[in-house]
Amino acid sequence: MVTGDLKRRVDALWTEFWQGGITNPLTVIEQITFLMYARLLDINEARDENRQKRTGKPFTHRFKEDEQELRWSQFRHLGSDQMLPLVRDKVFPHFRSTVASGSAFAEFMKDAQLMIQKPGLLVKAVSMIHELPLTEGDTKGDVYEYLLSKLTTAGINGQFRTPRHIIRLMVEMLEPKPTDTIGDPACGTGGFLVGVMEYLLETYTSPEAVIEDIDPETGAVAKIFPGDLLEEHREHIRRGMFHGFDFDATMLRISAMNLMLHGVDDPDIHYQDTLSTGFTEKFPKQASEGFNVVLANPPFKGQLDFEDVHSGLLRQVKTKKTELLFLALILRMLNTGGRSATIVPDGVLFGSSGAHLQLRQLLVDQNQLEAVISLPSGVFRPYAGVSTGILVFTKGGRTDNVFFYDVEADGLSLDDKREPVSENDLPDCLTRWRSRNPATDTDRTSKAFFVSAEEIKEAGYDLSLSRYKERVYKQEFYDPPHVILGRMKSLNDEILDDLADLEEMLG
Repeated sequence: MVTGDLKRRVDALWTEFWQGGITNPLTVIEQITFLMYARLLDINEARDENRQKRTGKPFTHRFKEDEQELRWSQFRHLGSDQMLPLVRDKVFPHFRSTVASGSAFAEFMKDAQLMIQKPGLLVKAVSMIHELPLTEGDTKGDVYEYLLSKLTTAGINGQFRTPRHIIRLMVEMLEPKPTDTIGDPACGTGGFLVGVMEYLLETYTSPEAVIEDIDPETGAVAKIFPGDLLEEHREHIRRGMFHGFDFDATMLRISAMNLMLHGVDDPDIHYQDTLSTGFTEKFPKQASEGFNVVLANPPFKGQLDFEDVHSGLLRQVKTKKTELLFLALILRMLNTGGRSATIVPDGVLFGSSGAHLQLRQLLVDQNQLEAVISLPSGVFRPYAGVSTGILVFTKGGRTDNVFFYDVEADGLSLDDKREPVSENDLPDCLTRWRSRNPATDTDRTSKAFFVSAEEIKEAGYDLSLSRYKERVYKQEFYDPPHVILGRMKSLNDEILDDLADLEEMLG
């Protein structure tokens, strides 16, 4: 959890960039990301050096003997006139040269550029970033998440962020395991992948298994790792579990850093249009039956040319609409028995076009559609007011009954301010999901109920909650019209009397 003090530090850092002339929120976060990466490289190098002294085990150095001046611990003490040319002309080229190391983050450093032109701004930014608790495993990820929330606050590219509490609901509905392979075909800032990592830490970590290590910056004993995460799965979790794709290089840098700060050392994050033929050619294992779990909030209302879309997707659903193509893609990416929770615009649930119907038939007839969670239209404000839902489904099997839930409140106001409110259906949604029973959840006036696959087919595969939910209308009783008219005449007489008194007072 980000404390008030940490929020103040991040807000102050953000303000320094804006006052320094860098006002695009994505650029600000990207530049902070680069500097945080520089500090993390030095932290990890120092940590490995300490371990080598204790254990005698060698490691691959990130900095050669003649590159020590490029380390954060060295250049952060320089004055502004020396720091700017060193970071711009030597540190950033060093980032680009680390591509050979094969790390996911290094892949996106190929075109990394320092956009900070004012020496004083760089010195302030380095000093303020050095004060952030990046060596504390339980807070550094939260600090970065708070930084990412600035995208929403600024109203720029908000579509890249899904609210964390919605991500948490989707993750907890799927209950991923440490042995799973997780994918997101439109990962943005990596929120879903980070959400899974946080869930695993909370679910599978024993409090007694916290690993203590030496903080390389202070020399003190610190709890570097938040837990053991079942030691036999550590390598898979850190390097083989998480896979994300996007075609915005800036977002991929941010996504990779987000995962690194949450304990995923080498996430598999790639620049790729996953709807194109190139996805299958470049990533054949991931593009077809490569994942146990896929979580996604793919782009809505996009239109593509048929020649740009992989022919295999068009065979499943003939359409140019991205929201339908991504669902077809996710079905391809899942192993048989693999599960997905995907956010879709309401139009996917009841659209009448042939492609909409074809997609819903595919979900119900050839796979197991498990749930339709209706979300209120304000969930994605302030940058989008579209009504959405969550589809939960398993590849293969068959659909017998579908769980519906009507989320009317998510704990935040549904206007642009999105301030905390007391009404919140998300905990009840998760509770009802975990205790769901088609035999007993039959009351369609409640928030949660089941609908049989047969009824859905008879309704033309309509998946909108309003098609099946029964609304209870309370009869209202009103006074007879002549009574209401009498009240209005009495009020009018009182007004006339008051006006007469006022006129008399004015003489």
